[in-house]
Formats: sequence, structure tokens, C-alpha cells
Amino acid sequence: MIHSTFQALSVALISALALAACSKPAPAVDPIRAVRTMTVGSDSAGGTSEYAGEIRARTESRLGFRVGGKIVRRSADLGDSVKRGQVLAQLDPQDLKLGQDAARAAMSAAQANADQSAADFTRFKELRDQGFISSADLERRDTTLKAAKAQLDQAKAQTSVQGNQAAYAALVADASGVITSVDADAGTVVAAGTPVLRLAHDGPRDVVFSVPEDKVNFIKSLGAQPGGFKVRLWGATGEPISANLREIAAAADPVTRTFLVKVDIGGASSANVRLGQTASVVVELPKTSGVVKLPLSALKEEQGRSVVWLLDKATMTVKTQPVQLAGADGNEAVITSGLTAGQTVVTAGVHVLSPGQKVKLYVDPGNVSAMGSAASNPVPVSAK
Repeated sequence: MIHSTFQALSVALISALALAACSKPAPAVDPIRAVRTMTVGSDSAGGTSEYAGEIRARTESRLGFRVGGKIVRRSADLGDSVKRGQVLAQLDPQDLKLGQDAARAAMSAAQANADQSAADFTRFKELRDQGFISSADLERRDTTLKAAKAQLDQAKAQTSVQGNQAAYAALVADASGVITSVDADAGTVVAAGTPVLRLAHDGPRDVVFSVPEDKVNFIKSLGAQPGGFKVRLWGATGEPISANLREIAAAADPVTRTFLVKVDIGGASSANVRLGQTASVVVELPKTSGVVKLPLSALKEEQGRSVVWLLDKATMTVKTQPVQLAGADGNEAVITSGLTAGQTVVTAGVHVLSPGQKVKLYVDPGNVSAMGSAASNPVPVSAK
């Protein structure tokens, strides 16, 4: 009897296990995620944009010797203020002086030849007047005299050239300014025209900065407004300096693909700035009304377009909505189309959602704790 009961229980257990193995597992239920949201409202976009720039001289020259040679002395260092006509560096002048001496000797020889030809022409003219020589002989003497004079003029010009060459052994500042770069030192053999020093001329100063390609037309439009740019010097106090557009590069930089812009801060203001000083160029952005501003965390990239998640409060589900971006205003994205006032947009957790997913509103744990504490510790009421 006991044996029969045990067999019956075994058969029932095996049948139950077989049925459990054949049945399909229950599908996993998607978790209900908590999301932050905000209600869409109409807003206006504007504000300012800032670009990092650098103070530079309006005119900056690379100075080099007009003749080749070995530098024997450099009397100007980086950052020195120099005056117009000041000697900045010196070449070895020995070979140049020898060339000048040779030119002077050649000029003396040409002078002697010209004097001899002039004396011969005078004597032959007297002989022609007395009928001792023919007119052809006198013409030949006249031609010799003209050639001698031409050789003398050539020798004088060559002497002047050699004199200039000898003077070029001294590198002289052609304007007052500040030395901003030293490219060669004493002992270096340089060719004619090799840069040795860079000189930033005294005078007007520019602020140089770069802008992306999509801002070039906007910068050009500001250039038509006097004082359309404001410059703030880093490390300086006081009111910003008004600046005017002076130049925009015609082509983009091949590396950064940005356009170089120069704004003039004026001669009066430039007296208080230093070369190489860092500055911020501030431009006022045009006001745009009827736009929507959302936190940048609310945006998601999907198939090459920007989308946001809309919350249906009736079903507490989400769906994607394509939007058109116009740029950024600080930490907020400016949206021009795709949303209407009153819609609810998810602002956090957008990368873990799927269309039609159930969600719940996020509740700050601090608020929950505060509410629970108030409920567990009610305010006592005094009995009368």
C-alpha cells in the first residue's frame, strides 16, 4: 500500500516538471523609469558671445640686413623699447669696406682717364682749327672723351652703391617701437633679407581673434556699427573698450578653419594696453522672440537629427519629437520649431528611454524625507 502511494506521487511530480519545462517563460516587464520634465513655454533668445583675442601692433616689421655677412653684435633684446634710427645689430664690415675702397679706386682711374681725354680733345681741336688734322680725327677724339665721361659716371655710381652697402652693415630701426622677437644672434652668418628681429611699431593697436565660418556675416554686419565690439582686457579693471572692425581674413585658416578678425581699439585706448595681452571681445547677439529654450541634457541625436522626448501625462508614456535648433544660449539650447507651449519635455535620462515606455515623475528624495518627517512628528496641539 505504501509502495503504491509512493509510485503515484512520483508520477505526479514527473508530470509537473515536464509541464513546467514545456511552458514559455513570462516576458520581462520594462522598468518604469523616473524622469525629470519641464513644461514648454515661449521665450526670447539673445545675450552675448565672447571670443578670446590678443593685443597686437597695427604694424609689425621683420627686420633684416640688406646685405649678407656675419653678425658680430646685437644690441637689442626681446622686449626692448627702441627709437627710430637706433642701431640694433651689426655685421662684420671688413669685406664691405674693401669693396667700397675698390670702387673709389676705380672712380679715381676713371676720373684720370676722363681728364686726359678732355685735354687731348682740346689739343686736337686746336690742330683741326689750324688745318693739321682732318675733321674725322677730331670726331674720334670727341667720341673717346664721351666714353671716358660715361665710364667716370659709372664709377661714381658704383662708388655710391658700395658706400650704401657698407652702411647696410648696421641694422637700424626704421621706426620707434618694441622688439617682439629675436631670430638671430651674434656669430650667425645670414643672407641678405634674413629676419633678425621683429619690431612692433608704436601707434594704434588691434585685437586679433578668430571666428567660425557661420559667424562671419554676423561679424561683418556689426562692422557697420560704430563701437559694435566691446573689449575687456584680462587682469584689468574698468569699463570695456569700444572697438571698430578693421579687417576680416578673406580665407579660412587651413588648420582651424576659422577666419581671423582684427578690431581697432583706437590710438587713445591703445596707450593703456600691452602687446601680447589677452583680451575678450564681446559681441551682442540679436534678440529672437518666440523660441523655446531647453537644457542641453534634453536633446538627443537620432538618425542625424535632433529630437526630444515628449511626455503624455494621460498614459505616462513618452515619444520622440524632432526639433530644429538655432544654437545655444549659455547652457540652454535654442529651438525654433518642433515644440508648442504647454507640452511636457523630458530633460534628464533621455538616452535610456524607448518609444511608448512607461515612466514616472522624478521626486527629489530630500522632499520625500521632509514630508515623511513632518508626518511622523506632528505638531502637538495644546488641550484646553
